[in-house]
Amino acid sequence: MAAAFVAVVLGISFWFHSIKPVTSLEEEYVGKISVPAGTSVRLVAETLEKEKFIRSSKVLYLAIRFNVFNRNEKFTLKSGTYTFRSSMNLKEVYELLQSGEQEYISVSIPEGLTKSKIARLLEEKDICTAAEFLASCSSESLLAEYGIPGLTFEGYLFPDTYFLTHGMKGDEIVRTMVNNFYSKISEIPSFADFDSQKLHDTVILSSVVEREYRIREEAPVIASVFANRLRHNIGLYSCATIEYIITEIQGLPHPGRITYKDLKIDSPYNTYMWAGLPEGPISNPGTVALEAAANPAKTKYYYFVLTDPSTGRHTFSTNFDEHIAAENTNYVSK
Repeated sequence: MAAAFVAVVLGISFWFHSIKPVTSLEEEYVGKISVPAGTSVRLVAETLEKEKFIRSSKVLYLAIRFNVFNRNEKFTLKSGTYTFRSSMNLKEVYELLQSGEQEYISVSIPEGLTKSKIARLLEEKDICTAAEFLASCSSESLLAEYGIPGLTFEGYLFPDTYFLTHGMKGDEIVRTMVNNFYSKISEIPSFADFDSQKLHDTVILSSVVEREYRIREEAPVIASVFANRLRHNIGLYSCATIEYIITEIQGLPHPGRITYKDLKIDSPYNTYMWAGLPEGPISNPGTVALEAAANPAKTKYYYFVLTDPSTGRHTFSTNFDEHIAAENTNYVSK
């Protein structure tokens, strides 16, 4: 009887000791713990004890198992990434795990980035591996789900600021970006009547425009140059497509300049060798480039050349002689 009483006293003592914070507020340390979907409560508790955010994994497990801190609501472990402090008591840890208040990571995707550069950014932020994201970008079942006729989601990963979490699946991230893409183009009236192929062609064109324009008001004019060339089966002659071949297909460093040898690379993305659009998008365009490609300006221009590198302004020409004259006083021609 005495032994049983002692055991109860020791048990109660251990319980009250275990629910206390590991450290005081002045001595606290902070850390993040990821809880992937399907993780057991026992494993989470053991991880928290190992990382010294709680005193006893067994006590936390029992508190969750028997809903000790909230008798009116069954405990549900929410997946995600959480920030814990060693000054939190056991009840606070319990409530955080049940709240689903995750630690979100802000990721800003600039206009014109390629899928491989986005993949590296996601890996640097410790959201998912580059390999997993790229695999999702090429998922045939996922592409079929969205009715995209391309080989990858290049061009459909809308540039924006996203709030993601550690350990997110590649498919989930792709869906988030692609859903955002469709939401954004729904605000551009011209896209309303596009079938999947017309949409895809417009995305390809906009991906080239994205890499060529520097000033917002010039984007529709640059799109008009390409539209005029496409209409007359003239090559786009875009250096941006050559850069894409070198960096994204060949996997080489970004070239300091494009050489005549580069212009002869045999690739369906080489717009110097072949007329028409490249095989697929060469970047992930933003709203300005998408709207410009869907609504090119009405012009008679077939050429453009960078006039002022400091401001990004171009000179546009209707014929080759005008273009050569402009080219002689400028830096880069298209």
